[in-house]
Amino acid sequence: MQLPNHPGSHLSYCTNIHPGENWSEVFAQLKNHIPGLKHHLSPDQPFGIGLRLSAQAAEDLLEVNRLQVFKKWLKKEDLYVFTINGFPYGSFHGEKVKDDVYKPDWSSKQRYNYTSNLIDILAALLPDGIDGSISTSPITYKYWDDNPEQVVKKSTVQLAELAQKMAAILKNEGKEIHLDIEPEPDCLLENSRETIDYFQKNLLPEGGTFLMNEFQLSSVEAEKTLLTHIGVCYDTCHFALEYENPAEAIPALMDAGIRIGKTQISAALKVKLNGSESDRKKTAEQLQQFVEPVYLHQVIERQPDGALYQYRDLPDALPEIQKKKAEEWRVHFHVPIFVQEFDGLHSTQDEIVDSLRIILDGNHCRHFEIETYTWDVLPEDLKSDISDSIEREFRWVMDLVKDPHNQK
Repeated sequence: MQLPNHPGSHLSYCTNIHPGENWSEVFAQLKNHIPGLKHHLSPDQPFGIGLRLSAQAAEDLLEVNRLQVFKKWLKKEDLYVFTINGFPYGSFHGEKVKDDVYKPDWSSKQRYNYTSNLIDILAALLPDGIDGSISTSPITYKYWDDNPEQVVKKSTVQLAELAQKMAAILKNEGKEIHLDIEPEPDCLLENSRETIDYFQKNLLPEGGTFLMNEFQLSSVEAEKTLLTHIGVCYDTCHFALEYENPAEAIPALMDAGIRIGKTQISAALKVKLNGSESDRKKTAEQLQQFVEPVYLHQVIERQPDGALYQYRDLPDALPEIQKKKAEEWRVHFHVPIFVQEFDGLHSTQDEIVDSLRIILDGNHCRHFEIETYTWDVLPEDLKSDISDSIEREFRWVMDLVKDPHNQK
């Protein structure tokens, strides 16, 4: 749907909320949830879908006639697809995901083929006059690789080759698609500095050389191709986890010429640790309800001198909660964006407000996607009907963007 007061900008929610790993399961979930949400949220204008497809679902959808059936359903229901979540390759619900969410990494042919399929799907679905975004994983997971330089080189070539594919689609079909890398804690790209370094030291020089050699582009054409079709997905939860100031991170990306192709609107847990030993013990007990076996919940600790210390997962951090240097924890657990405080814990909702204010004021991004995917594993007191919860998140965002300067 059109973002209120911001013509040309689009808002949806990511359907990774709903379980479904093949196309039949995904389509059933869309039919079950989307028409009702459109009726409540966008009765008089088209409603956008933030589609999540696994590799299997993408292959299924490209089989004979399925795309046409889907397009007919979209038209009938007054819906459109403008963005796809291409981060999780495989299963994302009901079983252990943890660091498998980063597999296969960007040096693999499987990741390349999966993303290529998503580009084909989005090119077929994208309405005229709207650009399309695909969010993707941040190259690889830092704890895996003994040879990160080789992983980066292979990944860069594959990203550059897909940039050229998207450039050809733009030239031949008039459909502008961009692949947006989503920085995340403990990944090769996890903050604005690492992202900018990758673009400047790897993607532009090495990817540019590949495009010049393989496709006979000039250096100017190669750089334009890369910066048009490879961007960043700015996840407000992930950047908040890194204690990034959006007033610094967003301008830094803009100054580097890096496109923010998609903004994912999500919130993390935030915990102050300035209390006594008994207070910290109580905080640990409160956090224990967020320990679950499906997703990875990285913790980043800030110390009084500003130094950051990282734990791979919440169960790794909890035994260290009495550490004297720790003054704040931020936990990678997506909580409802309309919740600022829960059971004595807080969220990074303020960082959403600050980020959206800067992005909207500067017109830095046109795609906005709500992404609270953890409804199944939230503590019981935060759970409610999924459609009601999604609608409540939409209305919170819509109220915010109508006048972001009055939110705080």
